[in-house]
Amino acid sequence: MMRLEERISKALKQVDNDRYILAIAVGQRADELSKGAKPLLELNTQKMKYTDIAIDEIAAGLLKIEGFVDKK
Repeated sequence: MMRLEERISKALKQVDNDRYILAIAVGQRADELSKGAKPLLELNTQKMKYTDIAIDEIAAGLLKIEGFVDKK
């Protein structure tokens, strides 16, 4: 498994390096997961925190962040 810094760096690339958008997206996704949403990752997520799952989903491009990202 990659170090957290590497995973966050990959996730940031998905949101044009906007830490604010990434923080909101991770928070919202972690909330969904805590309420029973199914993780999109292929690996076993049983021992992972919701925020880690959310970061990995975003980093892998499995979640599309819409409404915030300014398409230049």
